[in-house]
Amino acid sequence: MQLENVKTLNSDNLRQKVRKNRKNKSTRVRFYHSFLTIVLILCVFQISYSALLNISKIVIYHGKIVKSKELLASAQKRNETLKKEVENFNSLKKVESIARNNLKMAAKNEVLVIINEPEQVKHKPKTLKEKVIFYFEQNIASKFNLNENSTVTN
Repeated sequence: MQLENVKTLNSDNLRQKVRKNRKNKSTRVRFYHSFLTIVLILCVFQISYSALLNISKIVIYHGKIVKSKELLASAQKRNETLKKEVENFNSLKKVESIARNNLKMAAKNEVLVIINEPEQVKHKPKTLKEKVIFYFEQNIASKFNLNENSTVTN
């Protein structure tokens, strides 16, 4: 019997079957490993993509926090100045000066004299030469005069 087993083992038909089974197993294992590699690559891609999105959100929110803190600081400064103005307007002297200067009011037994200065009558230029000179005086020369006055006073 042993001889028969040896003969069957050595036969080409059995060897081909064993090789075929091994080859099928190795292709299954390769396919399985390839599939797992692709799945892992997709997972790594998804993780890196979400990490980038989270980092960008963190940067955006940090910028918003900085802007809101700056806005809060400016609002607090504005609040302090308004509080000081309210305190100033509560004093009687301040109210009186506003009434006299802005509202043109007078105290009891005072006469308010308002001097209106008449507006200078501007004649409209008729000729082209007068129009050019008028345009130059109104638009260009007045700007240079303002700039010279502001530099002198500073």
